[in-house]
Amino acid sequence: MIAARLRQRLLAVTEAPTLAIALRRLGEYVALRLWTMIIGCFPIEWNLVTGRWLGRIWWTVKKNHQDRALGNLRPALGAQYGEAELRRIARRSFEHFAQLYLVELVLTPRLVSEWSWARYVELDQLGPALRELLSDRGCVLLTGHFGNYELLGYTICRLGIPLVAVMRPLDNPLINRYLEASRAAGGLTLLYKKGVSARAGDVLDHGGALSFIADQDAGRKGLFVDFFGRKASTYKSIGLLAMQKRVPIVVSFAARTRRGFHYRIAVERIIQPEEWDAQADPLYWITQTFSSALEAAIRRYPEQYLWVHRRWKHRPKTESQGVDAPGANFGF
Repeated sequence: MIAARLRQRLLAVTEAPTLAIALRRLGEYVALRLWTMIIGCFPIEWNLVTGRWLGRIWWTVKKNHQDRALGNLRPALGAQYGEAELRRIARRSFEHFAQLYLVELVLTPRLVSEWSWARYVELDQLGPALRELLSDRGCVLLTGHFGNYELLGYTICRLGIPLVAVMRPLDNPLINRYLEASRAAGGLTLLYKKGVSARAGDVLDHGGALSFIADQDAGRKGLFVDFFGRKASTYKSIGLLAMQKRVPIVVSFAARTRRGFHYRIAVERIIQPEEWDAQADPLYWITQTFSSALEAAIRRYPEQYLWVHRRWKHRPKTESQGVDAPGANFGF
């Protein structure tokens, strides 16, 4: 009887359909909490060295990830760099994101506070962007799988500017709730993608700032725009929302400036509603413009982009037919 109750309780807490999945999710959660406790005993710089070596192991062991990253890099930057340099960029990308996911993601809430953020983060001419974020008309903030996108939103909140970030919940609800609570403590509100359309408009109507990671593959029904010389499926919802609410779009990033936990937050582009009014296809123009802005920032720090990310997973129908897609000659 007691065993049956414990089983039901475990299934309910982990939101798992089977006991095996529940035990796996519980194990993952316990491992995360133990890892957080262990690395919390050491200086952040020591932990980042460990993270960098774990990234090199990831690069060495996961040949399929290595091949995918290089497969994305060659058409994107192959004209600019040789094969040896492309491999170095890919390996550094693995190291960077191992540091981000294994160390910085879990330690940021305890390191970055209202008083300590300046030790780790440099603000680079954010005046115009801060005016948009503080205005009462609302604002859309965009970044990509680039640099430390978690730190970007967290620092803005620590500066006293409320931010609502759109995200997909993690598959493990225990870990998801743990990370969600740590971000809420820093002032960051999370909004799940499912049902985002209804609540996103309310955020902007009340003068809030809404944050998106804008380089997600949107599937076959997405809007295909140029990204590193290839068509990439991009969500239409960002441009449609900005057009409907007539709010500016701020494209920003947090890039690592040197080894260790040292970042620079900067703005690449601010897109104002007046700019798209005169465009023949405003939605396409907006989507291409923020994609080109992200590309420009990534080109300056290519080793900090997640090249293993399946950004070009879906291909436009016109590509297989051998004709150009609408807007293929668009210039940024």
